[in-house]
Order: sequence, then C-alpha cells, then structure tokens
Amino acid sequence: MTTQIILVLCIILLISYVFDLTSKKTKIPSVTLLLLLGWGMKQGVFAFNIKLPDLSDILPGLGTVGLILIVLEGSLDLKIEKRTLPVIRKSFFLALFPFLIMAFSLAWAFNYYGDFGFEKSLINALPFCIISSAIAIPSVQNLSSSNKTFITYESSLSDIIGVIIFNFVALNSSYDISTFGIFFLDIAVVILLSLVATMLLSLLLSRLNHHIKFGPILILVVFIYMITKIYHLPGLIFIMIFGLTLSNIDYFINKNWFNFFKPEKINTEIKQFKDIVAEATFLIRSLFFILFGFLIETADVFNLSTLPWAASIILGILVLRIIFLRIIGLKIVPLLFIAPRGLITILLFFGILSDDVIPIVNNSMIVQVILLSILVMILGMLFTKKRNSELKVEG
Repeated sequence: MTTQIILVLCIILLISYVFDLTSKKTKIPSVTLLLLLGWGMKQGVFAFNIKLPDLSDILPGLGTVGLILIVLEGSLDLKIEKRTLPVIRKSFFLALFPFLIMAFSLAWAFNYYGDFGFEKSLINALPFCIISSAIAIPSVQNLSSSNKTFITYESSLSDIIGVIIFNFVALNSSYDISTFGIFFLDIAVVILLSLVATMLLSLLLSRLNHHIKFGPILILVVFIYMITKIYHLPGLIFIMIFGLTLSNIDYFINKNWFNFFKPEKINTEIKQFKDIVAEATFLIRSLFFILFGFLIETADVFNLSTLPWAASIILGILVLRIIFLRIIGLKIVPLLFIAPRGLITILLFFGILSDDVIPIVNNSMIVQVILLSILVMILGMLFTKKRNSELKVEG
C-alpha cells in the first residue's frame, strides 16, 4: 500500500508540474486545474470503491505552511525602490478599503436577513473579503511586470490585513481604548521581533558553512510564525519583512555595519534560498489544492440555497474593485478580475469557533465563492488576452 501511495503522489505532482508549464500558453491558472484534478480523483475513488481515511484534518496544516511559503516567495521577488512606492501605497489602499466596506456590508446583510448578532456576522463575513495570494500570485505570471508587482503587494497585504482584523474581532468581546491599545502594541511588538529575527536569520544565511542550511532556516521561519500564531500575533508581518529584507539586501550591503554579514557571499546564498522556497512552495501549493479539490462535494457546488449569496458576494467584490481602481487611477482591466478567494478564506473559515459559526455560512457558500471568483479570474484573463490580440491585429 505504501508503494502505491508514493507512486500516486509522484504522478499527481508531475501532473501539477505539467499544469504549471502549460498555464502560460493556456492562460488557465494551474490552481484551477489542480482543483479539477483533485475532484476527478475523488470520482475515481468512488467509482472503484477505494477506502481512504479522512483527509480533511490535513488541509489546515497544509494551508498554513502553504500560506507562509507563498507570502515569502512573493515578497522575495519584490524590490522597494523610490519608483515602487506609489505602487505600494495604491496596493495598500486597494487591499484595505474594499476589504473594510465588504466586511461591514456583508456583516450587515447576515445580521439583517439572518437575524444573527452583528459581531458573529462580522466574524463570518471576514473570510470572504480577503484576496488569496496563494491563487493570485501564481496566476499573474503572464501579465506585465507592473501588474505582477501590484498583485503581489495587494494580495499579500490583503492576507496580512485580513488575518490581523479577523484575530482582533474573533478574540475580543468588547472594544475600548485599552483593546485598541493592545492591538497596536501587538503589531509594534511583531514588527520589532520581525526585524530582530530577520537579522538573525540573515546572519545564519551568510555565516553557515554546513552543506545543509536552507532547510533549517525555512523550519525556523515556520517555527517563528507558529509561535506568533499561538499568541495571536500577526505573524504574516514577520514573513513579509523577512522576504522584503532579503530581496532588498543590496541596500544594506552599502552600510558599513553590514560587513559582518559577509556581503560578498550573501547574494549568492539568497538566490539559492529563493530557489529552494520556490520549489517548496510548488510542492505544498500543489498538494493543498489537489486535496481541497478532492474534498469538494459536488452537492456543495450546486447548492441553490447558498448560490444567490455567493453570486452577490462576487458581484460586490467586482463593483468595489471598479470603484477603487478608478479612485487610484489604475486601468480596470485586467486588475478587476484578479481578486480570487481561496486558501486564506478556507483557513479563516476553519478558524471560526463553533459558538461563532452562523448556519448561513457553510461549506457550500465557501466552495461556491472560491470557485466563482476563480472562474471570474479565468474569464477575465482570457478576455484580456483576446482583447490584446485584437489590438495587435488592428495596429
């Protein structure tokens, strides 16, 4: 049985690699194909009456590690320069304000139509308001450099903002000056710890001479994130600071005190570390979305009682993006369509305490919102490709 499991894992990961290679030509995000592969595998399991253990408990763990690696991989590719500061400001604006408006609007709808308490409604609304960097970042590799940079910043910041606000709302039953004071103190503490941890990890990266070094550093990154999670601190801030520091290490090399970090060596080490992170991200992301596709129930996809809610959420996302893309002066196409829900939505949904779950927010609504948002992204990117080809012909 062990041999068969290993063979199956090898086959599905090789198929995932083929999806990754062909997505540039097909314009279909590899994540979509992974979900279909997982769903198809489940139909095969049912058809051949294969007995498998319950795999649902594996999903949150894979998702957490996947989120860490995806945000780290994205931030390792970002350069902070004078010319990118407007992009960072605009991406933060688009990550924050539509998120807040969507969260409170959806919470009001749950409260009004379902007669649930507003605080519980807000907790259940928040997972739907966060862009999934796990889907957005890999799906925009065919876009221009400026659009890729914008989506990487926006989706990563959306994850960070969403997790911070979700934890704040879920962990507090009352709100006063001390509550907000502790909230901002937690953020300050994480930033400080992130800077210290980043310096220590960078030092390890440049000083370790052992042939095994990148694995322990990645393990330490995951370890530090999990420690922050235990204390309900925004650990994704640490992940992004660490990645941004390494990707902009040339700025620090010019500082005299940085000679301690062996500047002649560290750029080579960072490049190798980025390659290792990319490989690990590919493996974990593939396994997560194949497993998620495997766990999707066909009945959930076609549940007509939640479909109007899911469609309304997608419509609200698109309307808000149109408005705010115009406000910040960016082209609506293709950025309008790239706001998928996915990994982070699932993780936060699993993170809602049983006492806070409202009946209207269930597996069906989560699955439908995720699939519809991915469908919108696929159609939007195909439309963009067709439109660009027509412009070239006309030109």
